[in-house]
Amino acid sequence: MRVAGAAKLVVAVAVFLLTFYVISQVFEIKMDASLGNLFATKPPRYKCGISKACPEKHFAFKMASGAANVVGPKICLEDNVLMSGVKNNVGRGINVALVNGKTGEVLDTKYFDMWGGDVAPFIEFLKSIQDGTIVLMGTYDDGATKLNDEARRLIAELGSTSITSLGFRDNWVFCGGKGIKTKSPFEQHIKNNKDTNKYEGWPEVVEMEGCIPQKQD
Repeated sequence: MRVAGAAKLVVAVAVFLLTFYVISQVFEIKMDASLGNLFATKPPRYKCGISKACPEKHFAFKMASGAANVVGPKICLEDNVLMSGVKNNVGRGINVALVNGKTGEVLDTKYFDMWGGDVAPFIEFLKSIQDGTIVLMGTYDDGATKLNDEARRLIAELGSTSITSLGFRDNWVFCGGKGIKTKSPFEQHIKNNKDTNKYEGWPEVVEMEGCIPQKQD
């Protein structure tokens, strides 16, 4: 009986020590996690969610083309979403936002259907853009079928390089300006290619971010 009692005591002590060890380990892990959260610093957030802060006298922007014919494009400038599906101001074709190059004030947002629409209103719109205006463009679904040489030339004059080769259901985002003297560095273009498309009939979404120099007098 004494042997059995001693054995029970040993087992009880072993269980107690094991339980104490497990609890202490869990408590230590939680303490480490709590201390880590306490002293961890959150990474900084920059305007429009871009990867780094823009220098003074620059406007931060981020934009994305549409995803197939399901999700519309998005254009953000200085933490202000100018166009998006949530704002319900985007549509099939080429989506355009005009911004005052000095103040960053939004002047206009429009979209032009380049599949079933007419290119003439788009041409008139492009001709009406004033010098010093920042122009941001993004495609949704198809932005090229109704484009003609005149429309492509007017967009090229805003600083675009890829507009001459923009094709059916290509994804394209562009930021340029009226009166620009050089080609814009802000342009991304992905061709519609059945062998590389991410979606059936459409390439993957194209995104772009950067810092636009503020127009100086």
